[in-house]
Amino acid sequence: MKNLLLLFIVTLFSVSLLAQTKHAITVDDLWNMNRVGSYDVSPDGKNIVFSVTSYSMEENIGTTGVWITDNNGKNPKQILSSVSQPQFMNDGKNIFFVKEGNAFSCDLNGENQKQLSEFYSGIGGAEFNSNGNKILFASNVYADCETQDCNEKMDEDRENSKVKAEMFTELMYRHWNDWRGPKISHLFLMDLDSKKHSDLTLNSKFDTPPLALGSSNDYSFSPDGKEIAFAMNNSDFLATSTNNDIFILSLNDVKNGAQTPNTKISTSLGNDNQPVFSPDGKYIAFRSMERAGFEADKQRLMLYNRKTKTTSDISKDFDLSVGEIVWSNDSKSIFFTSANEIYNSIYNIDISNSKRTTILEQVVVSSLQLSNNGEKLFFKKQNATMPYEIFSANTNGTNLTQITNMNGNLLSQIEMNKVETFWSDGAEGAKVQSIILKPPFFDASKKHPLIFLIHGGPQGHWNDDFHFRWNLQMFASQGYVVVAPNPRGSTGYGQDFTDGISQDWGGKVYTDLMNSYDYALANYSYIDGENTFAAGASYGGYMINWLEGHTDKFNALLCHAGVYNLESMYGTTEELWFPEWEMGGTPWENRELYEKWSPHMFVENFKTPMLVTHGAYDFRVPFGQAMELFTALQKMKVESKLLYFPDEYHFITKPQNAKLWWNSIYNWFDNYKTR
Repeated sequence: MKNLLLLFIVTLFSVSLLAQTKHAITVDDLWNMNRVGSYDVSPDGKNIVFSVTSYSMEENIGTTGVWITDNNGKNPKQILSSVSQPQFMNDGKNIFFVKEGNAFSCDLNGENQKQLSEFYSGIGGAEFNSNGNKILFASNVYADCETQDCNEKMDEDRENSKVKAEMFTELMYRHWNDWRGPKISHLFLMDLDSKKHSDLTLNSKFDTPPLALGSSNDYSFSPDGKEIAFAMNNSDFLATSTNNDIFILSLNDVKNGAQTPNTKISTSLGNDNQPVFSPDGKYIAFRSMERAGFEADKQRLMLYNRKTKTTSDISKDFDLSVGEIVWSNDSKSIFFTSANEIYNSIYNIDISNSKRTTILEQVVVSSLQLSNNGEKLFFKKQNATMPYEIFSANTNGTNLTQITNMNGNLLSQIEMNKVETFWSDGAEGAKVQSIILKPPFFDASKKHPLIFLIHGGPQGHWNDDFHFRWNLQMFASQGYVVVAPNPRGSTGYGQDFTDGISQDWGGKVYTDLMNSYDYALANYSYIDGENTFAAGASYGGYMINWLEGHTDKFNALLCHAGVYNLESMYGTTEELWFPEWEMGGTPWENRELYEKWSPHMFVENFKTPMLVTHGAYDFRVPFGQAMELFTALQKMKVESKLLYFPDEYHFITKPQNAKLWWNSIYNWFDNYKTR
């Protein structure tokens, strides 16, 4: 009996000691996490190659290396450094990768490296044909240049010129965080044996893949390698157009830069993207938005019959947007991902009858792949306590298995809680879901301050993820309860719910948010209602500014990259389709709505202390918005600070800048705690 009692005491002491050795997550922890990027499964399914980016806080940079592991996660090892885009060659014995802009190969140990291309302007997003001897890729080139020598000379001339001025003749002269200049993204075909290449969009003034709302998933080979499908936006006024279209190009006559006419197969005036040929070559599946000018319309799954040249919507009975598309090996069904409440779930749909099956629901996944034998799905999976790792599952959703574990040791030292959710009543009787996260070492008997987070988009959603910028655990780490609602405008709750914010930016969504806030305080006794704070970025920053003029419930606020003056925002942002859709036209066409929903119209009500943060290279929500906001706060004698990053854009991406950002937030909120 005494021995049992002693064993119990020792065990209790050991558990207590283990708990004490854990700590709340820190900024250094966040930036010490290894970030799993792209990956590929070998043709025989035995190995996985993947990229991993790691950061140095001291050097303030990140580096990307390539790792390889067995399909069960055993024997992981790094085989390459300072390279990207790893893929298996068709023989399964060699790996393709990109280094300093060019294609290389190596064996499975990273040795016997061979340069496969000598391409001056760089290779991005390489896609192999079925034989493995040709690649499709995108590269930024001068539209008038027909050779790589021409591109190199044009770059040298621009670099050596004493005049750096630019003459703009159209909008979209800058995008996201980049001054576009005269270069255009073209689509190239390269024979890896001969190293000969062809510019498939020679002399085109339109980006392929599209500049906006596109990706490296926007071009692919047919199974026989005779055709390609790709997305391109050839609108005359790109700044107001979301009309990316799907084209087919025959490769039979493409020799030495020769071109054949493109055939457009999409008909929607909205955004069409991600064309994928079926393995049997009979179909092309792609995603399509119906409404012109709306970047967050429902992503429908379209099926183009190559023989009959007809297109059908096989997802019309599905009220969520289709994400990534992967064909089954027998060409009878399609696996796809979809934002679903706080998850990004996996589904399968039968193309003959549109019957849909849920494969994995309560997961947040991306980068979906199917094994060559068609028996396993591979994907990256994350949650609020784990960054992305590579997983697999049977195609029916069983046998979910973690393969990589790049952060296991570090995560074992950090105390974190899993997310929970609650539902509250929103405007007009809608049900609104919110995430609630307890702080580390949570004590339900104590009162904890609250951080109320508002997501951007506004057509986005908080989900069960490990975000490297707006990380829920980082906000909770200082002892805060975190509440993150998905109000009107959020994705994953049906298209009507998403549509409900457009032309109503401070209306129903504001009610949804405030009701969630009130519900949390009323139903969770461990929340300290005297110490509540709110933070948001982009549209979330807009709503912080709206709160500033419409409520005094919060002790202090944080606005990052937030919209403040809707009219001046319209004149300086780049993707004009966004404000024109959200506000029902231009400011001169619908000035009443711009004024109704603009936070700058309510300056006389400003009183809550606010920290404003912004990056100089933010062209989506330009820095002028922060300047106007800070000016108003200072003139109204509201306690406020402006944290300006001359080397950042819409996001904070550098380790030391991120450390300053997080610590500034912690200090700002600490200043306004009442106890």
